[in-house]
Amino acid sequence: MTNVAVIYYSSTGHVHTLAAAAAEAAKKADAEVRLRKVAELAPQAAIDSNPAWAAHHAETKDNEVASLDDLDWADVILFGTPTRFGLPAAQLKQFIDTAGGLWAQGKLANKVVTSFTSTSQTHGGQESTLLALNNTFYHWGAIIVPPGYTDAVQFHIKTGNPYGTGHVSYDNATADEATLASIEHQTRRAVEIAGALKRGFTVA
Repeated sequence: MTNVAVIYYSSTGHVHTLAAAAAEAAKKADAEVRLRKVAELAPQAAIDSNPAWAAHHAETKDNEVASLDDLDWADVILFGTPTRFGLPAAQLKQFIDTAGGLWAQGKLANKVVTSFTSTSQTHGGQESTLLALNNTFYHWGAIIVPPGYTDAVQFHIKTGNPYGTGHVSYDNATADEATLASIEHQTRRAVEIAGALKRGFTVA
């Protein structure tokens, strides 16, 4: 069985929706799944200044928090983050920055990784955020598996992103059917590639 960790940061809930959809897609693909949020770093005053942020923070306060064990355990890691000035959110980056010990032991090499994001605007930095995450994965020696244009859903006007699923949350829009289909395809593809790699390594 393939182990899948969906590790994400979400402030107002849009990335959380994609992460939950990814976890469900992985289960449908017969994977063992861990859905984990990373720890919140923002002060409570900042959280409380945004009603949607405060509401989502309260709703998910008991959700399991990601640990390095989740990275070590996983064959596939899906990372989700909102965009912050064209870059991953500091909360997710801080978690990734704690993985140096695993990297030094070679325990992150050959993991299948893929990522997804959400912005408030169509051109709000989705591609640069996902490409920035990939810089980390190169150092790990991980195997980046993007969705590419490998399914009809990737040609949809709202989901045609070969780097990773991206949601546009303008005016608090929720993920539509096409976006959810895109994250399901991306997840399934990552699980399938990881399974093929495991079988290949076993034979070798």
